[in-house]
Order: sequence, then structure tokens, then C-alpha cells
Amino acid sequence: MKDEKKEWEQSRVEPTLKRFPERKERFETSSGIETERLYTPEQIDGAYQEKLGFPGAYPFTRGVQPTMYRGRFWTMRQYAGFSTAKESNERYKYLLSQGQTGLSVAFDLPTQIGYDSDDPMALGEVGKVGVSIPTLDDMRILLDGIPLDKVSISMTINAPAAVLLAMVIAVGKEQGLAVNQLRGTIQNDILKEYIARGTYIFPPKPSMRLITDIFDYCGREVPRWNTISISGYHIREAGSTAVQEIAFTLANGIAYVQAAVDAGLDVDRFAKQLSFFFNSHNNFLEEIAKFRAARRLWAKIMRHRFGAKDEKSWRLRFHTQTGGSTLTAQQPENNVVRVALQALAAVMGGTQSLHTNGRDEALALPTEEAARIALRTQQIIAYESGVTDSVDPFAGSYMIESLTDQLEAQAQAYIDQIDQLGGALEAVEQGYVQQEIEEAAYQYQREVETDQQIIVGVNRFTTDEKLDIDLLQLDAAIEESQCARLADLRARRDNEKVATLRAQLATAAQGTENLMPLLVTCVENDVTLGEICHTLRGVWGEYRPRYV
Repeated sequence: MKDEKKEWEQSRVEPTLKRFPERKERFETSSGIETERLYTPEQIDGAYQEKLGFPGAYPFTRGVQPTMYRGRFWTMRQYAGFSTAKESNERYKYLLSQGQTGLSVAFDLPTQIGYDSDDPMALGEVGKVGVSIPTLDDMRILLDGIPLDKVSISMTINAPAAVLLAMVIAVGKEQGLAVNQLRGTIQNDILKEYIARGTYIFPPKPSMRLITDIFDYCGREVPRWNTISISGYHIREAGSTAVQEIAFTLANGIAYVQAAVDAGLDVDRFAKQLSFFFNSHNNFLEEIAKFRAARRLWAKIMRHRFGAKDEKSWRLRFHTQTGGSTLTAQQPENNVVRVALQALAAVMGGTQSLHTNGRDEALALPTEEAARIALRTQQIIAYESGVTDSVDPFAGSYMIESLTDQLEAQAQAYIDQIDQLGGALEAVEQGYVQQEIEEAAYQYQREVETDQQIIVGVNRFTTDEKLDIDLLQLDAAIEESQCARLADLRARRDNEKVATLRAQLATAAQGTENLMPLLVTCVENDVTLGEICHTLRGVWGEYRPRYV
């Protein structure tokens, strides 16, 4: 093979290059991996069974289920939430009527960082980038008419994840459901907040305690709930490469598993409820290989590093969202094409659920029309493309297998470096992870500004057309109405009971008992999100990063 390839290069390639030089001296992926002119069997190193295996079997390179989409499609879970609970509920019901199969809730900034709508810190932000949910009554309205045993709920919430989960549990009980019937996911990934997103509240130690309390509680009471969505999405949005997205996400996963083991939990009891969340970017083939490499690497980590015995503990199940940072305000119709390619890469990579971005999201929250087009993109891939009829159809591609191997090896090198620094949390505190992402983001921006990286409609193929697109407009009166609803709640609830529960919560936060049962009791008695978080702030304080 080597001799034949060399002869082909001399007799065919070299004469062609003299007449038609290639576009670049070096072709590479977004992670800097060189893309070779031609891939041949010599690039595939190692035994088939060891590196690929079969779908649904270790090392899960080819997928977590034996039949994948031949059995059922991924969950089509459009991320949505804005304004009040009532308006968001209407959007959810619309999307479900259009064929969406799961909900994904976006919360406003005050909710994400544990403030009620009438807190001075919430001024100007209520209902803007997501839905405002400071009370159980808001959660009731948000989930009105949505059967929680049939429709799975995913919530992008981190620092106060335990409180929002408690609200869902309370609403489920009001629907007459047993807690073990509830299906869904909370993001609950605080380490990536310290790294890339910034919606943290508490210092690392109590934050990790809340996470392991959720692992423990749901392992016993809510077994169908995914207790964490370990998120590379925001790491990629901050500017990381595909390699860094794998490495830093799995390093965070290692930290969560280790914290739970250190807290005395059985790895095979909680690991089955772990899930992941990845980005899908524009480099189509690298993204497919990225998902396959992450699956294989996590299987090895859980089996060999943590000694998990249950095969379900080795499986990396993940949600994907198309790349928000790849969307352009210029020529927004081009985003439909970008999203379609990214969604196809996620499906070819074996995702378990998928959100497709709206064409207008570089400008505003998506309109109903943009959300419908995004959902239709998934449905066309599922029902019309034929790519779902075979499991892992890109397997065996010399290029895909070579990229998968290289991505895994480079991600493992990062994980080894993080281990040497003392683990993910220490690497974050030292600023190592942030600096690596910042350098990658800077390098990418330089490439855009020097036209080494082409963005259609931005630095090439531009037009002078005036932007003519309808954008979603939010009512400025949202904040006033939410404040009025909170005032009404505080006037009619049992405030003595609230004070007693807050005192109990403060005491419990100083101890070691699992906080989840008490949090459920708190929300059922109308203790607000802000009041719960302020109580915990009083005991634990707030996080202040060492690295700036």
C-alpha cells in the first residue's frame, strides 16, 4: 500500500500540482489536526474489536444502542423559554404540536443565578434571555398541560439546579405522578460555569455537595432522571477547539464521578444517570469523529479508572445543540444551511437528543417561524435523508477513523495534564483551562481577520443588502407583572412556615444531610428561588474566582 501510494503521488499528484496548485499549503481541522490529501487503510491502526466494536457494546465508538435510529429517532428537543411562564408554555405546546418530542427550558438570568424577579440584582433582566421562574406557581404555569411522565423535560440550570428540580418534582406530584415516573435532565454542571459561562453562585465545595446530593436522591427516588448534563457546549462557545471540548468536558465528568465516589456513593448506582451535552460546529467530518472519540474515551475512563462494572455506566449518552457562535447576523438565511450541516453531523455522530438553532438567533431569541424551520430541519434529516437507516454509516472511513484516533489521543493528553495539576477544579482555579480556551479563541479570530478562515457573508461573499427580518419582541412590562405576582404570593402564603423552613435549611446546609427532601418541602410551601439561594449564600458565601 505504501509503495502504491508513493507511485500514485509521483505519477499522478505531482504533475497535477504543477498545473493546478492546491488552495493551501496545509489543510487542517478546527483543532489543528492536519487533513491529509488521501486516507488509506494504513491510517487505521489497531484491531477492529478493540477500537470500534459493535454498536451498543464496549467501547461504544459506534453508538450506545445496538440499533440506534432504526429503533427510534433521537429526541427532538428545541431549547425555548422567554418572558413569562404562560408565554413559554404556549411556545412549548406549539412545538409539541409540530412534532417536537421533548422540552428544553431556557431560564432568564435572574433565575440562573438565584434571584427573584423583584430583587434589585434582577433589574432589567427579567424574562429577557429565558423564562422567569422564581416560584412554584411559575413552574406550575410553565408545565401546565404537559404530562411529565410522557414528555421529558431538560432544564439548562446549574447553580440552583436542585431548587428547579424540586419544583418539577412538586408539580409532578400535583399531577398525581409517582416521583419515579418523572423523566428529564438538569444541566447541573457547575465546573463549566466557572470555566466558560459564569452563572455560578456558591463556592466549589458546597456546589459539589449539591450535585452529589442530587446524584444520591435521584438514584433512590427519581431513577429515570438524568442528574447532570456535563457540558462541552459552552466550552466550545467560549472558543475551544474540538479536542479541548472533549478533554475539558470529560475532565469535568471525572471530577463529578470522583466527588460522588468520595461521598460514599456506588459508581454503578449513579453513573447510569449521567449525561453529556456537546456542541456541533461547522467542520462536518471532525464533528462526527469528535462524538465517536468522546464515547470511546469515556467508556475507558468509567471501566478502568473508576472500576464500574455495569455496562450502562460506561455509556456516554449526550444531547447536542448546533453551534450558536457560528451563526451570523449578516445574511441570517445562511444560518439555515449551517444548522442543517451541524445537525447532520450530530446525527451521524450518534446523538441521543438534538436542538437546532433558529436562523435569527445571532440577532434575538427565535421567532415562532424560525423555531419551526429549525425543527423541520431535524425532521427532514430523520424522515427523508435515509442516513438513519444504518448504524454509524461513517464507520470504516479511513479519514473518520484516523480523526477519531487523533482526537482521542490529543484529548487524553489534555486529561493527563489536568490530572497532573490536581484535577479539573484545581486546573480551573489556576486558570489553566480558561487560558487554553482563550488562546484557541484568539487564534481563530486572527484567522478570520486575516481571511485564513472564511465565513460566508462576513469576510467573503458579502452584500450591502439592508437586513429585513422580523425579530421577536418582548414586552417590557414583564418585570412589573412578575414583581406584582411575587408580592401577591408573599401576602397570602404562610410566612411563619417560610421563616421556619429557611431556618431549617440554614442549619441543614451547615451539616451533611441530603438537602433535596428539604428543598422539595420548601418549594411546596412557597419559599421562593431567591429566598432559598439567599439562605444558602448566608451559610456558604459566593464564589470569587482566583483567576481573572
